[in-house]
Amino acid sequence: MMAAWARRWRAGMLAGFCGLLLAACATPNKIVGEGGSRAFDRTGRFAVTVAYRDGHQDAVQGGFAWHDAGDQLVLDLANPLGSTLARVKVSPRMAVMTRSNGDTESAVDADGLVAKVLGSPIPVAGLRDWLRGRTGAAPVGELRKNDAGQPIEFTQAGWQVALSRYDSLGPRLLRLSRGEADRDISVRLVVDGD
Repeated sequence: MMAAWARRWRAGMLAGFCGLLLAACATPNKIVGEGGSRAFDRTGRFAVTVAYRDGHQDAVQGGFAWHDAGDQLVLDLANPLGSTLARVKVSPRMAVMTRSNGDTESAVDADGLVAKVLGSPIPVAGLRDWLRGRTGAAPVGELRKNDAGQPIEFTQAGWQVALSRYDSLGPRLLRLSRGEADRDISVRLVVDGD
């Protein structure tokens, strides 16, 4: 009888701990930087899944803080417990990622940097517009808007984009997907704050 109670207690504690871990998918602190009132800030959580045609799957999740001052973009990425994994700084001529251990990677632009580091494309350039509820300059297909005239679904630069849960700054839920010859990529961003 006591052994059964102890197993139930351990199982309950484990379930509670797992629940805390999932709930603790902490977002990094808002980035303080240049740009003043024209800077655009968002914080939230992300999940990226890459499903390969051979059945293998890679997934990563965590929190993000986004600070776009126009000429410079700063993006902090954190693990689910809130520890900073990397900071990405994007200027007109270069993108640099600094990991928490001090190692750096660089590329000509943010999309190239992410593809180099992760081995999969993530549309950082598109996100500059999509986080604001805009489609951007690249050609757009299959555009659907809500009753307020905000884009809710479209294709752009090889990505299928779904935007919803708008607040005064833009969508609070972004779902992005892309099919490639050997894999399908899906990205989900949930905005918690500005």
